[in-house]
Amino acid sequence: MSKNIAIIGSGFSALSAACYLAKNGNNVSIFEKNKNVGGRASQFHKDGFTFDIGPSWYWMPDIFEKFFNDFGKSVNDFYQLDKLNPAYKIFFSDDTITIGDHMDKICKEFERVEPGSSKPLKAFISEAQTNYDIAINKVVLKPGISPFELVTKDTVTRVDQFFKTISSQVRKKFKNPKLISTLEFPVLFLGAKPNNTPSFYSFMNFADFGLGTWHPKGGMYEIVKGMKSLAESLNVKIETNSNVTKIITKNKKATGITVNGETLNFDVVLSGADYHHSETLLDKPDRQYSEAFWAKKTFAPSSLLFYVGFDKKMKNINHHNLFFDTNFEAHAEDIYDNPKWPEEPLFYANFPSATDESMAPKGKEAGFFLIPIAPGLEDTNELRERYFEKIINRFELRTNQKVKNSIIFKESFCVNDFIEKYNSYKGNAYGMANTLLQTAFLRPKLKSKKVNNLYFTGQLTVPGPGVPPALISGKLVAELIKKYHSN
Repeated sequence: MSKNIAIIGSGFSALSAACYLAKNGNNVSIFEKNKNVGGRASQFHKDGFTFDIGPSWYWMPDIFEKFFNDFGKSVNDFYQLDKLNPAYKIFFSDDTITIGDHMDKICKEFERVEPGSSKPLKAFISEAQTNYDIAINKVVLKPGISPFELVTKDTVTRVDQFFKTISSQVRKKFKNPKLISTLEFPVLFLGAKPNNTPSFYSFMNFADFGLGTWHPKGGMYEIVKGMKSLAESLNVKIETNSNVTKIITKNKKATGITVNGETLNFDVVLSGADYHHSETLLDKPDRQYSEAFWAKKTFAPSSLLFYVGFDKKMKNINHHNLFFDTNFEAHAEDIYDNPKWPEEPLFYANFPSATDESMAPKGKEAGFFLIPIAPGLEDTNELRERYFEKIINRFELRTNQKVKNSIIFKESFCVNDFIEKYNSYKGNAYGMANTLLQTAFLRPKLKSKKVNNLYFTGQLTVPGPGVPPALISGKLVAELIKKYHSN
């Protein structure tokens, strides 16, 4: 029997869940507070320039393909996907490492930096590939209900990898600090320090070196547009400019939502909005987690972001560029250990127009700069300007070019914006980190423990932060709803 299901928010996990729920025969309605769908994956257009405001890395292409395959479709039905070569470039103070689009090229680059390092690299990536297969095909497809979900013949033989860290494993095999930083970088997508991330998560290194870095022509928002199109073809109703201010409950059962002041009745309520915010839409007795619970959790960083239009093409850069020319550990401490604005931040610079001419007017460049920072920091225009000066000066130095006078416009986005636009807890950008004590069944639950017919999805629940996990989170919660509401 079909159910009337309300979904709060329209990010990747919400759109994913909507598609699966509609495919199962339910009447699904999405309510998005902003004017466009996509949640944190939105897009900014100005003067012919296009910027992805949110996610900009396309990893794990197999996950996206599997999602569309579940509906008899393919990625190619919705957007053009190109593999980047090089995948990205890492700038250090005295060298630059370029990561190619194939293991042979990457091994050659490792040998250049540290002779003999390609042999342990191949062994490390081989192990990472095995972990990837186990993680993607077994571990992350579990709904996070029981610790026994992690107990399989594959995980039992690798149980030590949940208690060792990425950092310890990498540093055991490699001594060159630049190669160590290169190999520790991918787990930053999981939102935690390498020395707090279980070594099992080396599967991110296979996602990086083994599967490569891709780009949807037109930007990451093309994925959102494809998912929206798919949802609408399945008769999902999408309401934008629709702010949900209350989840209605009666006798410990979700019965509807209040949208723009109007109460609407539903059989099931699913929130793809920020989990902490979603619980504030409930009366206190109906909330599963206290403010003290959230305060003790390790959250992934927030970000200071700049979207810059340049009146000329940039030199000596690639599509993706990491600036690791300052102390990696010191910046990580300023995010996780003693939260404060970093003195000398690492940063990331994305130039999509370097490979995709549709992202900027001819002869010009779209630049997207990101500084990871601790969530909950003070956010002022003065701080934003000070940090832009810090990174743009280093960008000019490391890429050997002057660019300040070529800036047409600059827009910024930081903690206050994450809170205002996405109701993000402390203005975090990436959700809750995947540390050992915040993995699988130890994360906030997909199904409310206190209110029947109420569910959650997204980066603060199972399986964790990142776009591919968000697609999987939507599928997992749809399966749970089917399990409990199929009659």
